[in-house]
This record gives sequence, structure tokens and C-alpha cells, in this order.
Amino acid sequence: MLAFLGFLTVVLMLVLIMTKKASPLVALIAVPVITGIVSCAFFVTDPENAPGVINFAANFKKLGGFITGSSGIGSVAATGVMFIFSILFFGILTDAGTFRPIIKKVLDLVGTDPVKIAIGTAVLAAVVHLDGSGAVTFLICVPALLPLYDALGMKRTTLAAIVALSAGTMNILPWGGPTIRAATALGMGENAVAFFMPVLPAVLAGLACVLVVAVFLGRQEKARLGSVALAGKAYSEPELSDDEKALLRPQLFWVNILLIVLAILSLLFSGFAPAVVFMVFYVLATLINYPKVSDSKGRVDAHAKSCLMMCSVLFAAGCFTGIMKGTGMITAMADALVSIIPASLGRFFPVITGIIGMPASLLFDPDSFYYGVLPVLAETAEGFGVSALSVGRAAILGQMTTGFPVSPLTASTFLLVGLAGVDFGEHQKKTIPLAFLVTLVMLVVAVVTGGVSI
Repeated sequence: MLAFLGFLTVVLMLVLIMTKKASPLVALIAVPVITGIVSCAFFVTDPENAPGVINFAANFKKLGGFITGSSGIGSVAATGVMFIFSILFFGILTDAGTFRPIIKKVLDLVGTDPVKIAIGTAVLAAVVHLDGSGAVTFLICVPALLPLYDALGMKRTTLAAIVALSAGTMNILPWGGPTIRAATALGMGENAVAFFMPVLPAVLAGLACVLVVAVFLGRQEKARLGSVALAGKAYSEPELSDDEKALLRPQLFWVNILLIVLAILSLLFSGFAPAVVFMVFYVLATLINYPKVSDSKGRVDAHAKSCLMMCSVLFAAGCFTGIMKGTGMITAMADALVSIIPASLGRFFPVITGIIGMPASLLFDPDSFYYGVLPVLAETAEGFGVSALSVGRAAILGQMTTGFPVSPLTASTFLLVGLAGVDFGEHQKKTIPLAFLVTLVMLVVAVVTGGVSI
């Protein structure tokens, strides 16, 4: 019953969001709370001291703890802090006019060809994601590219989709979270690179596929905007109001650029959490650009709406994951997923795992999948003479790699859609089929090259 409730929770939430029957904020809270209450009649209250005993009233009292605990809101609290101060940091630099000359220069270099811009987006996201952090990739790429997309009238969903695909594919690298988890679960934690190398050709094929998709999306944008309109389109700085002009700090352009560079370097190499980095650089940006208390308060007020919208959805996602984990629904879903695979298909476990990996990102967080589902799949496969490592390598081609930037179980997904200013459901509808395509391409190449054997 817990497995049924878990799948029902995910399906209802996705349907409500993607059909726009409910906002992501409402769906992420309402659906798991309702199914969580129902689940109180089905999970064991105290498995250590009273195995097999179910107490609805006691379980109901635990729901609040599931929501606010380390698996719920507690797991996203630091990310929420990062959201707030990253928005304020980039908001202040935008208000100061830092990005205006950059946008004009980039447009002068790439022209107004959406295809070139889309390819550049994919390459930039791939390079930035070499550090393996989705949050850092989105924080660097989206604020830099969004004004360019807006200037040409390109869809923001296109930006979000390309960045997501590129970052997702690069997330397979051996220092990325999914690969490390898979290697550890299969006893190769100290040899993650050796575990990864057989699928390197598949990853390269995946990156090539992302570039092809970027070209396709760029051509779609070019056709939608019209070649004539694009040819006659030149970037012109929008007319600013007197209040906006008063906020500009052109004399501080290079100082602000230095702030951005230092912030990026700190994110990549300092070892400090992104929340700490943005707290510090927000203070520096404020003191440099708007030292007057009244001005700094005004900047916080101006960006408060964006902060509230992003953080509220993030904490709602914490509610969702907290209930799903705490009630045991995710564990039950994992057991059910394994049980429905017929024994006769044992030799095809790697292929099956590769196919379900990306969609499974919508159902399982990486810890639950790699430490819960993967060992069972791998052990079962070995019983049919299939290498457990092949199952693991197939899994990393989709589960929380290409799947992580569309999953409601990852905070960085909401960072991406929040920074891009796109609807979560619209992002999923556009990106999920493309992410699944990239996964299938990588899986086919991996099977052909022997990275995944059957």
C-alpha cells in the first residue's frame, strides 16, 4: 500500500503541475500531506522497539517531524539561504548595469543567430559543470545568458532546457554525485574513475546529442522569430526610468566584474558552501554599489518577491521529500520496482535499468535509488550471470544525471527554473522528452561499445 501511495503521490503531483491545475507550491505541499496522512495507517510506528505495530495516532504526530527534519526542510535549508543571497547578489549587479555592456558585446560577436546562441549555451553549461555542481552551473550560466535570450525574444524555456541537458550529461563524470554513489554501492567507491571509464564513449555521444538538440532548438527559435525580423534586429538598450538610471554604476563596472569572477572562483575552488559564498559577496556588492542604508534596503525590497517565490517552492519540495522518505513510501516504491521485473528478463537488467533510470529521477532521490534500488537490481542481475557493474553503469546514464534538472526531488531544479523565470511544469514538458532521448542515445552507444554488457 505504501508503494501505491508513493506512486500516486508522484503522479498526482506531476499531473497537477503539468496541467496547471495547481501551482508547484500548492501541489508539492498538498498532495504529499494528504497521502502522508493516509499512509499513517500503513507504516510501522516503531520498527526497532515494536516491530509490526502500527499506531495511526502516533504516526500522524510524526508527520510534522518528517516535514521539518533532516530529510525534509532541513535538507534544503542551506540551499534556501543560497537562493536568497544569490538573487540579491545578481540582482544588485543587474541594477547597477553590470550586464548591459556585456550583453551588447556578446550580441555583437554572435549576431542574432539563435542557433549559435543555443550551441554556445550548451558548451558554456558543459564547461561550467566540470565541477559537478548543478547549483553552481545554474547560478553562473542562467543569469549571464538570460538577458541575451530576452534581448532576441528567445524562449526562456529553451535556455532552461539546453542548460539542463548539458549539465545533466556532464553530471555523469566520476566526481559527480550519482557516479560516486553507484560506485560506492557496488564496492568500487575508491575506484570511481575505473567504474566510469567504460561509459566515456557513451558520455561523449551524449554531449554530441546535446549539441544536436541545441541546434534543433535554435532552429526552432529562428523559425519562430523569423529570419527577416532577426536580420533587422539589433540590440538596443531599453529605455530606463529616472529611478533606474539613478541605480546605474558605470564607474564600478570593472569592480563588479571582479566581484563576479571572484564569486565564481570561490564557488569552484574555495570549498565553502555556495550559501556562504553568496552571503559574503552580497555584502561586498551592497557596500560597493549602494553603501547608503536606504539604498541597500530598497534593493532588498525590489528583489524580495523573487526570493520569496523561489524559496517557498524549495521548502515545499522539502515537505514533499520529507514525507516521502519518512513514511517509507520511497523504500516501498523501490521494492515494488524491483519486484515487477520478471526473472526471465534478468540478462537484460542493465538495459532495463538504463531505460528506467532517467524517469526514476522523478520518483527516487539519488540516495534511495543508488543505495536502495541499485544493489537489489545488481544482485539479481548477477544471479543471471550479468555483471553488477554493467547495471551500475547503465543507471548513471540517466538516474539523477540527465534526470536531475527536471526532478522535483532536487533543489537545483527549482534554482534553474527560478533563475530562468519559467514555469516548473513547462520546463518538465519541454525537457523530459529531450533528456530521455539523450539517455537512450548514451545507452545504445554504451551497449555497442561494451560499456554496458548484456
